[in-house]
Amino acid sequence: MEAKAHLKYLRISPRKVGIVLDLIRSKPINLAIGILEHTPKSASWHLLRLLKSAVSNAVNVHGMQASNLYVSCCYACPGPTFKRMQPVSKGRGHRILKRSSHVTIILNDISEPEKNKFEKGENDGAEDKS
Repeated sequence: MEAKAHLKYLRISPRKVGIVLDLIRSKPINLAIGILEHTPKSASWHLLRLLKSAVSNAVNVHGMQASNLYVSCCYACPGPTFKRMQPVSKGRGHRILKRSSHVTIILNDISEPEKNKFEKGENDGAEDKS
């Protein structure tokens, strides 16, 4: 069983949000909250609120225990882009794209064999991105 939370129309580009999401992907909840609280990015505050909402959904709607949850999937999709003009020389204008994003966080329950891996720091090769 999984619990989801969505954040739509976040006025930060998906590329910038994705950098912070990569930090918490496949991490236990308590570690992910600690990472988001100490990350100096503008998206981290919004993602912290979204993560707490997903935990609340898991506990209240699905009956899961908060201590057994981990971030199984998280991603940011592009939302609508506002087009604005910046005046430049000779009466011309350059287009400014103000991007937005839709963010989704999915939480899963850790089974007992997998829980031991998370406690030891062996989370299925999520660190191997080279």
